[in-house]
Amino acid sequence: MEGEDEVSLREQHFHSQVRESTICFLLFAVLYIVSYFIIIRYKRKADEQEDEDAIVNRISLFLSTFTLAVSAGAVLLLPFSIISNEILLSFPQNYYIQWLNGSLIHGLWNLASLFSNLCLFVLMPFAFFFLESEGFAGLKKGIRARILETLVMLILLALLILGIVWVASALIDNDAASMESLYDLWEFYLPYLYSCISLMGCLLLLLCTPVGLSRMFTVMGQLLVKPTILEDLDEQIYIITLEEEALQRRLNGLSSSVEYSIMELEQELENVKTLKTKLERRKKASAWERNLVYPAVMVLLLIETSISVLLVACNILCLLVDETAMPKGTRGPGIGNASLSTFGFVGAALEIILIFYLMVSSVVGFYSLRFFGNFTPKKDDTTMTKIIGNCVSILVLSSALPVMSRTLGITRFDLLGDFGRFNWLGNFYIVLSYNLLFAIVTTLCLVRKFTSAVREELFKALGLHKLHLSNAPRDSETTKPSANGHQKTL
Repeated sequence: MEGEDEVSLREQHFHSQVRESTICFLLFAVLYIVSYFIIIRYKRKADEQEDEDAIVNRISLFLSTFTLAVSAGAVLLLPFSIISNEILLSFPQNYYIQWLNGSLIHGLWNLASLFSNLCLFVLMPFAFFFLESEGFAGLKKGIRARILETLVMLILLALLILGIVWVASALIDNDAASMESLYDLWEFYLPYLYSCISLMGCLLLLLCTPVGLSRMFTVMGQLLVKPTILEDLDEQIYIITLEEEALQRRLNGLSSSVEYSIMELEQELENVKTLKTKLERRKKASAWERNLVYPAVMVLLLIETSISVLLVACNILCLLVDETAMPKGTRGPGIGNASLSTFGFVGAALEIILIFYLMVSSVVGFYSLRFFGNFTPKKDDTTMTKIIGNCVSILVLSSALPVMSRTLGITRFDLLGDFGRFNWLGNFYIVLSYNLLFAIVTTLCLVRKFTSAVREELFKALGLHKLHLSNAPRDSETTKPSANGHQKTL
């Protein structure tokens, strides 16, 4: 009987492993397909020729798609775990959700950590060097020569990073035991290196997210139709149509004696056409879309941002009085044993919404920063090198998102796998400083955003607008039609 029970347990374990592997594969396949279509949408169209560069581009494309799929998986990791915990808590004995268990969720966290390391340290450097390689001098040109050069560059890069981390560890913790532990490549070195990358990603999120939270209002204002208050859209469209016709006539009859060049006139004509398209869209929009959707979305963004700041403030107070609020504190009750939110399923849904909102805001803030402005992808006109850079940036942000969400107290779900083993998560001063900086910087960005109009009027009243102290865009050659039919020169 004991032998039969042992065989039965082995069969159950085998079937469980097969089921979990199949679920993971299907989830990743869906993410890979979606990521492929996203990259194809932005990738620059090339000639359909089966030459050497086309093969290299195709390999780099597949590696970039894999990395973007891993990034999407890292973003969905924490929301999926939170909703799975609530489902298991609500339906503990349901036959149809027995596939959803703690083993599957732990496996997803471990796979996300493993693939994040693989993409960040192997696949993306390989894709970049492979794309830029030409083969060593004296060797026959071809794919093999480029692969050989890429492997040599990867080995040199690995040695360089190994030396830098080893020296940094020796300077920070000058202990013989810690220095000897660096020789253990798999158990210590790679987790230590990924911990440093995670800290850099969290710092990047600390820089991008507050900027993105304030920038979201502008982005949504550009996507939605604003209410028409004291505006005559028909009159504005008539004026902009006359201006478009005038520019077209000037462009057709352009001669060498004209002050404007052809390129300047074409650019001005394109701006006028864009403004006309926006005005026509506002005219065609329904009344509820103009007067209801825009205010509702703005209020919703304000509520989500306010809740995020309030949760961070509450987390700061919890850190000061309760040591279990630390991200690397005591372990929770386990998946499916207790709800991690005070408000149950509603609180879990709110946490998931806030996590997605912070991720979208961080991406918006990342591309809004001047240093990363050139990274912004363009539809059908993004080089493969820039796609690789974007995939690496999004991977760093998405891998740090679960850590940031837990550090800021957005959720109480414990970090699983290697995500919860980062050494700096147990440092009280780093965690407290991170929360304080996030709350302060976010508040300052929001205050600066909502008081920009008041500051502009004050500068004009004091005559300081001529000193260009504000960040409002200026263009001396741009004209806009006003509501009364006259043109205002900005």
